[in-house]
Amino acid sequence: MVRSMIRSLLTAAVLGGGFAVAPAAAVAGNAATAEGNKMEAKGNAEEKAADAEKAKGKRLKKHGEAVEDAGDKHDNDAQKAAGKRMQKHGKAIEKAGEARHDAAEDMEKSGNKVEKSGVKAEKDAHKAKVDAQKP
Repeated sequence: MVRSMIRSLLTAAVLGGGFAVAPAAAVAGNAATAEGNKMEAKGNAEEKAADAEKAKGKRLKKHGEAVEDAGDKHDNDAQKAAGKRMQKHGKAIEKAGEARHDAAEDMEKSGNKVEKSGVKAEKDAHKAKVDAQKP
């Protein structure tokens, strides 16, 4: 009876000690994974905003073309010039949106890399825990 109590206490101590070491390593992996997910989500949000900016530039460019055509039709040089300026401005907005989109994609890729490193850290911690428990 005393032997079984000692045996159960030793088993609990060994298992409890293993659990005390494992969470610290797992938390580090989870933090990296969580940070990677945050970066990825932020990249996705930036991508959406950049796509909206590109669409705004395209609309402005199209409207500028319509204004310029109307100026041509009515022989109005001021309207023609306004249409050209609007097209130029729309093109600049669209290019800025494309650049922002590329930066957002890079951010998303970085988030994926960080997330993968977090998962790798979790696997390494688990493997170290298993190796530590082997006699």
